[in-house]
Amino acid sequence: MTTSLRWRDIDSGACSIARTMAVLGEPWTVLVVRDLLHGVRRFDDLVAHLGIARTVLTRRLAVLAEAGLVETAEYREPGRRTRREYRLTEAGQDLRPVLLALMAYGDRHRADGPPVVVRHEGCGEPVALVAECAAGHRLGADDGMRSTPGPGTRRAAPPD
Repeated sequence: MTTSLRWRDIDSGACSIARTMAVLGEPWTVLVVRDLLHGVRRFDDLVAHLGIARTVLTRRLAVLAEAGLVETAEYREPGRRTRREYRLTEAGQDLRPVLLALMAYGDRHRADGPPVVVRHEGCGEPVALVAECAAGHRLGADDGMRSTPGPGTRRAAPPD
């Protein structure tokens, strides 16, 4: 594929953002991942903390598990039946910077101030997301970027 391929000539269904949103794009899903990142693992605790319907949570967890983002582990409290708790897999943990980016956007554009500040446990300073190129150059809001076809690029189907 040549680098002269125009954006509208690329199959948008092959886009990594589109593929990720196919898993995360349903209402509540990102919030379920957020709570799992914060250690809320049991079904009833997720229902209570999120205020989500049990049926919706069941469906969201099933999609996350099918996508390989969540796995289950059994636990049993004394005198109770065996139950499952939900944990993010390595692929699920890799969503942390995505959620931090959403949080930073919301703090800046959708809130009166940050409701939560994420701090580095090692030094106590707030966590900041930094965009940089592979050569280590930091990218600012005004720095230009361009998308070029990668190995997974597919051409869009011609219009009917």
